[in-house]
Amino acid sequence: MSKSIFYHAGCPVCVSAEEDILNLIGASNVEVIHLGESKERIPEAEKAGVNSVPALLTPSGNVLHLNFGASIADLKG
Repeated sequence: MSKSIFYHAGCPVCVSAEEDILNLIGASNVEVIHLGESKERIPEAEKAGVNSVPALLTPSGNVLHLNFGASIADLKG
């Protein structure tokens, strides 16, 4: 993986974190995935170790949980 992946759910906490991440890392270095709209990507996020969003998956495979917006369980419905 060469890009970081930013997982979020579209809540105000997530949107604010997304703006900061894109400003810090650069939009070309981050794939942004809205798990509320792309529920088929939830298993991928879980497999990577994402427990809540917003979260940043680094190219080395580390998951950085930035703040608590929503749990993965909440996104599953």
